Amino acid sequence: MKIWTTEHVFSYPWETVIKAAMRKYPNPMNPNVLGVDVLDRNLDSEGRLHSHRLLSTEWGLPGIVRAILGTNRTQTYVKEHSIVDPEEKKMELCSTNITLTNLISVDERLVYKPHPEDPEVTVLTQEAIITVKGMSLSSYLEGMMVRSMSANARKVKQIQQLLVLAGPGRQQSLSSLLYL
Repeated sequence: MKIWTTEHVFSYPWETVIKAAMRKYPNPMNPNVLGVDVLDRNLDSEGRLHSHRLLSTEWGLPGIVRAILGTNRTQTYVKEHSIVDPEEKKMELCSTNITLTNLISVDERLVYKPHPEDPEVTVLTQEAIITVKGMSLSSYLEGMMVRSMSANARKVKQIQQLLVLAGPGRQQSLSSLLYL
């Protein structure tokens, strides 16, 4: 098992960053996410937005890794649940793969909150737990997955930055996200 964590500070208010985060996939800068389906989206009695999505992803595992894992499959599905709390100004997103689970599990958690000392900037804390199951080279494969996640995380942060810079005319209000 490998645990990977990172933190990033966006120089924009929480509301702006959250709007960009909700629109980050699919995106040509990160072709690993092939598609996104909203399975359920609703507001709870406390005004929090709950979203359940299914992501179709391409892990792009090298041939040697596929041989070690004993699979040719590289397209995977990921279930994602997010909660946006506009009162607390917090977005928490948890995702996990639902294919290849007999070989690999990737559990990821992202939290977006205003910086405690400067509410005009937003802190993203990201953590992933990667476990390769039943392999003698599991530590090596877990390390490869961590490096891949780190590279993809940099791309996603760039995507969000570009979405923020696209300007207010391209941003949606939080309540309109219900109808995506």
